Amino acid sequence: MQRKPRILTVGSFVMDVIATTDRVPAAGQTVYGRDFHMAPGGKGANQALQCARLGADVTMMGCVGDDLFGERLLEPMRAAGVHLDHVITRSGVSSGVGHVTLEIQGNTAQNRIVVIPGANRTLTPAEVSWIQQEIGSYDLVLLQLEIPLAVNRVVARWAKAAGVPVMLNPAPATELDDELLGLVTWLIPNEQEASMETHLPLRTEDGHLVEEDLRHIADSLWDKGVAHTVITLGGHGSVVVEADRLRYVPCIAMPHVADPTAAGDSFVGALAVGVTVGLPYARALEFASHTAAITVSRMGAMPSLPTLEEVLALMRERNYQGFDFSLLDVLK
Repeated sequence: MQRKPRILTVGSFVMDVIATTDRVPAAGQTVYGRDFHMAPGGKGANQALQCARLGADVTMMGCVGDDLFGERLLEPMRAAGVHLDHVITRSGVSSGVGHVTLEIQGNTAQNRIVVIPGANRTLTPAEVSWIQQEIGSYDLVLLQLEIPLAVNRVVARWAKAAGVPVMLNPAPATELDDELLGLVTWLIPNEQEASMETHLPLRTEDGHLVEEDLRHIADSLWDKGVAHTVITLGGHGSVVVEADRLRYVPCIAMPHVADPTAAGDSFVGALAVGVTVGLPYARALEFASHTAAITVSRMGAMPSLPTLEEVLALMRERNYQGFDFSLLDVLK
């Protein structure tokens, strides 16, 4: 590819309001927290911003409210050069808000998130109709599930008809119909989402997922038409579902985990950039793993997303073998 990849993200904007604590309160209990801060996020916006910070040419389609959060959600996107011409500001509706409780234990952190969709759920198929005419100019479409399924479905149909690959991160976990799954090129669920989409169990034995269960899930998604499935496993890395085998991609360990909130979005965004820029599939996954590793070492969603230079520096620092860094020159 002689130009930067063009990626269209259709998805959500969410302002995260984050409380950190040493202990999550039980029902009816009050505990003191460490601190409080706000950070712009939303699965769609996070993934779009990660693609842009890695050097891709990104267009974002979504909806914010006409409140204080709406403008703040767009600021980091503008700073990264994301095209926002089609973002809708909805009058009289609040922007999306994510209520995040972050439990800090030593060098690790666990999050619990409640998302109030707000303006994100008001987006309609008619408002994204411009995509049908322009979709052929993009190299990949990124979708998630914090906007109406009807919007995802029509965009995926247009992409399929134009021969443009679709990468779907099925989060938050929602049961999807076979038609939408059949329009997806890459499906990137976590283990709970993979189980929900297939109605199949995914058990754990001795701290490891049962490979037979993974194989059944893989076969089910393949039968539904999904060409590539990557199941993210948090601190255990990810597993790539291929036609004849399962391949594990290890997590890149960092000395300190500050906040895992946007780790999955960082992984998905980096994988989208990797495959569109022409990295071999295995190398794109490794690139995504290093990108997500930096994200979990920082606080907040958008503020934690690294640049291309930071990811390449980490890969070189870890003495990464076999990676042709020149393949990423088009992103610089």
